[in-house]
Amino acid sequence: MHPTQHPAATHRPPRPRRRRDVVETDEFGCFVRRIITAYARRVADCDIEALTDLVRLADEVDTAIGQAVTGLHNCGYSWADIATRLGITRQSAHERFGGAR
Repeated sequence: MHPTQHPAATHRPPRPRRRRDVVETDEFGCFVRRIITAYARRVADCDIEALTDLVRLADEVDTAIGQAVTGLHNCGYSWADIATRLGITRQSAHERFGGAR
């Protein structure tokens, strides 16, 4: 133990690592939304064969959300923190994403 560290400090849960200041994250999110919207417009413009791929993309997004939530929870964010961002209750977030993973 470091001489300046108080023994009680070792029993505290780890503090969440906060978001790194990555400028590209917000821009990248906007880019992804534009691409998905454009893809939906292409499907809506009479490309019925691409509808299956669009639905598969939605499944992949759901999987990605689960991975992101799991990663955030592993970084130390509470279910309440995560639930607030998702607009659901803490219990709902835990039930949906906190199962056996």
